[in-house]
Amino acid sequence: MVMDTADKQAVIAAHAKHEGDTGSPEVQIALLTARIESLSGHFKEHKKDYHSRTGLLKLVAQRRKLIKFLKNTDVQRYRALIEKLGLRK
Repeated sequence: MVMDTADKQAVIAAHAKHEGDTGSPEVQIALLTARIESLSGHFKEHKKDYHSRTGLLKLVAQRRKLIKFLKNTDVQRYRALIEKLGLRK
């Protein structure tokens, strides 16, 4: 469930806008997406883990807020990120 530092650094490097960028919305959304995907795999095995499911719902809500912020501030960056992560169909 927890990301390794190597995995986290790879996600940050793939979405960073400049050197040392860890706080931009793109990086934060990408990190949340990676955590959500790992938790989704956890729920395939542990169907009745309701406490972790609550945490998953909080992560999804946080990602949704960040996506909404990015969409309202810069539509081009929003569209590029959505296409890169494959979130919307």
